[in-house]
Amino acid sequence: MNGLHLIADLHDCRCSTQFLLDAAGLESFCISACQRNDVKVVGRFFHQFTDACGRPAGVTGAVVLAESHLAIHTWPEIGGVTLDVYVCNFSADNSQAARSLCDEAIAAFLPQRCERKEVIRGSLAESPNT
Repeated sequence: MNGLHLIADLHDCRCSTQFLLDAAGLESFCISACQRNDVKVVGRFFHQFTDACGRPAGVTGAVVLAESHLAIHTWPEIGGVTLDVYVCNFSADNSQAARSLCDEAIAAFLPQRCERKEVIRGSLAESPNT
């Protein structure tokens, strides 16, 4: 369970509004970013929301990694994005890859304000010898 969980809330993103509306484009970006940052993609799902008139609205997407996951949610109407990167560090320390992936994703959205948190998840307690 030992891992690193990175959480970022991006406000007033200055990227193109189309980037926040484009599920296929966001999926392509996320897959490429994962590959550039040496985490292994094992699955993915991106969903395009629509408004009451059927026009594209926000996107929710997840990339399942051998190391854990990347999740993204966009709110184009307010220029908002939430990011979630979690990597387990059971057999190797993937912390730097997670930080680099998160940094790259944040940079792509050009937020005017970013709130970030790092959470160390789990601890590997030693098993008692019986």
